[in-house]
This record gives sequence, structure tokens and C-alpha cells, in this order.
Amino acid sequence: MKFVDEATISVEAGKGGNGCMSFRREKYIPKGGPDGGDGGDGGSIFLQASNGLNTLIDYRYTRHYKAQGGENGMGRNCTGAKGEDLVLEVPVGTTVIDVDTDEVLADLTKEGQVEKIAQGGFHGLGNTRFKSSVNRAPRQTTKGSVGEARNLKLELKVLADVGLLGLPNAGKSTFIRSVSAAKPKVANYPFTTLVPNLGVVRTAKHRSFVIADIPGIIEGAAEGAGLGIRFLKHLARNRVLLHLVDMAPWDEQTPAEAAQVAVGELHKFSPTLAEQPRWLVLNKLDMVPEEERESRCQSVIDALEWEGPIYRISALNKEGVQQLTLDIQNLLDERMAAIEEDPEILDREKAVREQIDAEARERVELLRAELRARREAADAGDDDDFDDFDDDDYDVEVEYVR
Repeated sequence: MKFVDEATISVEAGKGGNGCMSFRREKYIPKGGPDGGDGGDGGSIFLQASNGLNTLIDYRYTRHYKAQGGENGMGRNCTGAKGEDLVLEVPVGTTVIDVDTDEVLADLTKEGQVEKIAQGGFHGLGNTRFKSSVNRAPRQTTKGSVGEARNLKLELKVLADVGLLGLPNAGKSTFIRSVSAAKPKVANYPFTTLVPNLGVVRTAKHRSFVIADIPGIIEGAAEGAGLGIRFLKHLARNRVLLHLVDMAPWDEQTPAEAAQVAVGELHKFSPTLAEQPRWLVLNKLDMVPEEERESRCQSVIDALEWEGPIYRISALNKEGVQQLTLDIQNLLDERMAAIEEDPEILDREKAVREQIDAEARERVELLRAELRARREAADAGDDDDFDDFDDDDYDVEVEYVR
């Protein structure tokens, strides 16, 4: 199954049924009055969040959805049947955006959450509605109104408490393997993850959190290089980011330079996201000579001018990993306790998340505009170096592993 984190669809709610013009015609009732019934309301369209889905791939191939229309009214004061509502299931973590107005219509972050996206048309009135003492035989009816139609963009952001940030080969996949049951690919040669892996970290009975590993961020990711621009937005939902730095890099880039690249791309992508809680994790210290460890660690701290939490670990040997996961769990527990005392914290977090989403969409639309301009230039023969690509080439799989 492929992981598709964006899809554009069109929805159209059902049209309301027309009102009926009818008069009572029965034996022995020579002057029967009006008996035209109303039409039925058109069906509306809803989106429902479901934990049973983890991809928007169904909406990549079926892009048009229409709810059932209401039936017309009938004689004998019979009302037309209401059109059935159409309920579309999407993964938890889906944001719904109106393409035409750029308005965020819904943010489905809870299992079972249901939001109305398109209102069905209202029913027309039969001629019975217009009878009065001075209008005994009305011939007026009204037609049902058309259903609401929208062009929607669905964006899926994986839901995780903790997100891993870092360059390729920083040890993110090894870290998630060491703390959860997730088994992303790792090897002793340089490559980057193509799959957003999610694992459930259990620190004690009834205490756990979800951690997400996104593809490695390379220099220029915020400008569309590599896969970073496709997955950086998934970090918007995390409570805390772990910035993993490879302390024993395989290339000539120093750990300090690698750390600065990752932070720089994060700031370019979303300044608000860069300001969220972030912990520095210095990884692969088991591969660094003991006499060089402190100097290498200090070089990274000085380069970033770091003042936040710092952890020195070896994900492969699990050195320092247990203390890190316990501290994360305590942080998340403290957050839940604070929310119980002050529920407005959730509103503030939602506002921050919306700001990050807005900055991410702005960055993506800017890159798409540049891409379209380059494609047009290539078609005109002004940009021979332009290399077109297909988004489908980068569809990958994601799943929770407990």
C-alpha cells in the first residue's frame, strides 16, 4: 500500500427535490383543495476520521464525489424522500482545505470526528404551502436548491507525540528500532529512509507515546530538494522534536555543520515550527574515540548556541536511550496535567499548529509556482536543464507498530 499524504477532490451535495403542484381529485369531492407535497432535502457530505486508514490513496484515483439528491414532492401531500448523506472516511490527522478560498474547513484529529463539508440543497415547497383564505387553488411551487459544491485539498499529517529531525544517516531509524517495535530498514552504508515510520514507545504499564521518523533532511529541503519538503510538514503535530546529530559522520561534513544545516532548513520551512520544543540528541558516540567525545559534542553545542536539553546516546547500543525516553514521557505527562488545570492550553496549541500549517502551505505553494514556471520555461526551450518529475514516484508506506 502506498502512502499518499495529499489529494485534491471535488464534492457536490445533493440537490433538493422540487415541490409538487397537485389538487385533490376524488369521487364525491368535486372541489378538492391543493395537495402537492414538498420535495426532500438533498444529501450532505461529511468527512469522518478513522483509525482504520493511514493513507489518502483512495482519493488519488477517485476524485469526484456526489451525494444523493432529494426526491420531488407528490400528490396527496406526500413529501419526497430525503437524499442519503455521503460520509467519506479519511485518516486521523487529515486537514481539509477549500482550494478556491484557501480556507481551512476542518482538522480531523480524533477518531470518529465528523465534519460537514458540503450542505445538501433545501427542499422545494408544494402548492399546499401557498393556500390561504383568499387563494383557494394556488398554483405556486418552488424548486429545490442546488447542493453546495467545493473543490477540496486533503492534507494528511501523521500524528505523533515526538518527531525525529536530522540529516540522512543521523541514526533516526536505529533510534526508533531501539525504543519501539518498529523495524525500519538500517544498514552499514549511507542511504535515507523513504518511509515515515511510527512506533509506540512503552515506558511503563499504561504509559506510552508515539514517535515518528521522517525521511532525512538534506540541504535545500525547504526549497524542494530531496523528499524533505514532502515530509517536513508532518513535524507540525509533534509535541517535541528530537534533533539527532551523527557524531561520527561518514563524509567530510562535520557534526556541527550537519546540525546547522538541519536547523537552517527547519527555519526556512516554518519559523514557528523552529520555535517549538526541541531537544538535542548527540548520537553514535560509541563510534567516537573517548578522548574526542567531549570536544565533538561541544563543537555542536557551540555551533548551534544551544541552551536546551542535551542527550549523549548510542542508539545502536541503547546507551543513554532509557533516560531520554523517560524524560520524554515525563514531559508529556506534565503537559496532560497542565491541560487538566488549564484547558485553554489546547486552544493555544491549536493556534500554533494552524500557524505552522499556514506557513507550510505557503512554502509548498511557492515551490509549486516555481516548478510550474520552470516547466513552462522548459516547454518554451528556455530551460534545458529542467528535470520533470512525477509525485507518484515518491508515494511510500506508513504504519503504526506497537
